[in-house]
Amino acid sequence: MQSKYPEIGVCGLSCRLCPGYVIKTKSKCPGCKTDYRLGGPCSMLHCAVKREIEFCGDCTEKLNCEKWKKHRESGKSHDSFKCYQKLEDDINYIEKFGLDEFRKSQKLREKLLLLMLDNFNDGRSKNYYCIAATVFKTDEFEKAIEKATNMSIGLDIKEKAKLMHSILDDMAVKNNYFLKLRKNI
Repeated sequence: MQSKYPEIGVCGLSCRLCPGYVIKTKSKCPGCKTDYRLGGPCSMLHCAVKREIEFCGDCTEKLNCEKWKKHRESGKSHDSFKCYQKLEDDINYIEKFGLDEFRKSQKLREKLLLLMLDNFNDGRSKNYYCIAATVFKTDEFEKAIEKATNMSIGLDIKEKAKLMHSILDDMAVKNNYFLKLRKNI
């Protein structure tokens, strides 16, 4: 599939905030719409390839598509290895502003996520930070990083990670955000 947006899933999920996309090893996933993922079991991706579309929202069958409907319904309460909590918001954003604008917004989120990972990851926080990057508003995420940066001078990486978790957890409680994958809740 020749995709202009390999890092945006046909379903509306952003690969840029996925733990598999930000990993710095050979197993790094380059995005949902790449050869790396085309051999996988995603029936929505295979359907999009056949229809030659970038986004399910562009499909003429979108209103009657059971796959996309089921995916969206499931995303309201469950996650897989990636956080789906903002899936509907992301789909609405794409439909309103287009894939180019969505890509720009996700690049900013990814930049902030990578900054957080580079400065506050104790080796056990990547998934947690990916969820935070998905759930928080961009300005909230920036404030959390700025606060942690200012408060962490002289701390070792474990203390920095603990501080960042504390800041994010406090902000999540205030804003009613959930910072875990919703597997069996």
